[in-house]
Amino acid sequence: MVKLVDAYLKSPLSGIAPWILMSVLSSPGRFEVAVCSALGLTLLTMWLGTRRGIKIHALEVFGALFFVALAVVGLFASDGVIDWMQTWAGELTNLALALFVLVTLAIRRPFTLPYAKEQAPQEYWGTPLFLRINYVISAVWAGAFAFSAAVGAFGDAVLDDPGNFWTAWVLPLAAVFFAVEFTAYYPDRAAAKDAAARGESEPAPSAAGLFDWIPTFVLIAGIFGWVTDALPDAVGIAMIVVGIAGNAVVGKLFPSSKEPVS
Repeated sequence: MVKLVDAYLKSPLSGIAPWILMSVLSSPGRFEVAVCSALGLTLLTMWLGTRRGIKIHALEVFGALFFVALAVVGLFASDGVIDWMQTWAGELTNLALALFVLVTLAIRRPFTLPYAKEQAPQEYWGTPLFLRINYVISAVWAGAFAFSAAVGAFGDAVLDDPGNFWTAWVLPLAAVFFAVEFTAYYPDRAAAKDAAARGESEPAPSAAGLFDWIPTFVLIAGIFGWVTDALPDAVGIAMIVVGIAGNAVVGKLFPSSKEPVS
């Protein structure tokens, strides 16, 4: 359990998780719950990190300040402002996080860098490969949050449905799942490509592995949508069948074995 907690605290997910929680919980009538939950998780993460001798990261500080600001707005703003915030809070959080990541890229301090340094030997920290990996992973996360903000805004402004099953839940979470998978996948892939450029051979994970989470995701989304009546019965059942079938053949369609990079 301790190792699991340390692994979480040393990964970018520890700083991102409160934002995901805020985005997922945000819906009309639940603004205060979403803000307090996100702020509570941020403070808990920071406290656990200090207890485990792990430095507090800039993302966690930014998150704490952002959520405190939202909490203050919730306490003192007018009903009209609160209504607006309840509708757009998910998009605001995703947009703020995307901008934060872009700023870290612009100042040449990609937000994943401190987390990566806690997991990699110090001799790698200044290498071009190490820096490039963090630039790419951070950029993917920025894209995931920008995408989530865009689809959420579509649900709010175009569909006039802030709680839309697809734009408020499925698509934003799919973007996060992809970014998580890419974070685990890309370092090995980049290292193998760098070795190949130097005339060496090093196995790398198959790019197909970036998508082997999709059947399980479709299965869970189908079950959730069906049980909560967010989806018509036919659609929910179809997603469940597709998810089960996909999981049955995922080993063949998305081999987990590594492949050489040339």
